[in-house]
Amino acid sequence: MHEFSPEERALLTRRIMALMEGWNLSARDMIALMQLPPSVKARNITRFRDEDAFPDHAEVNRRMTYLLRIEEALATYFPRNPEMRDLWVKRGNKKFGRRAPIAVMVEDGESGLISVLSHLDCTFAWDLTGSRSDYHAALN
Repeated sequence: MHEFSPEERALLTRRIMALMEGWNLSARDMIALMQLPPSVKARNITRFRDEDAFPDHAEVNRRMTYLLRIEEALATYFPRNPEMRDLWVKRGNKKFGRRAPIAVMVEDGESGLISVLSHLDCTFAWDLTGSRSDYHAALN
């Protein structure tokens, strides 16, 4: 996973907070989705929008990376319609047993983030299956 500089972390924290707020997540859901430490209370979540960066923990870093890739994939799916990006995340989806992708991400944790990202980004799913390494081995 990617290591972020303090400046990158601060900018990406604001970007991810805006993304989660656009999805109308509650403070508790934001904490769960980001797997923030128990010291972060729901009443203090706005500090990440205004001042602080997310903690530099491996779990948080992975989730930041997943959410950024999900955001990019949604922009690819709906390049001219930002409202549709938010709507897609909130609507029930056959792929997820009629659950909304945001529910999958919040309720299923990291595996839910991976499921949603795999659905949106076939290159991510391809990397997960090991096909990429198989492909490169076949070329050599």
